Amino acid sequence: MDLLGCASYAIPLLGEVGDVIWAPLSAIIFYRMFGGTLGTFGSMFNFMEELFPGLDFIPTFTLSWVMQRVTQAWKVQKVQEQKI
Repeated sequence: MDLLGCASYAIPLLGEVGDVIWAPLSAIIFYRMFGGTLGTFGSMFNFMEELFPGLDFIPTFTLSWVMQRVTQAWKVQKVQEQKI
């Protein structure tokens, strides 16, 4: 999804215009992918990141995916420790 957001810059001058269309779509996709608190906060952040010029370099989807995996691993580890 991050690469798709950056793809609008492949055609000169289309990048920022494409971001106006991509920003709300990206926010909706982000919320549907992650849901909950991460999805709510992340979709708002992703919308702002895509809308404002010069912030497209932030890989929001990738960072959120990594954060979700790390927190899930911590939760699993805590549950396993409690069983012992």
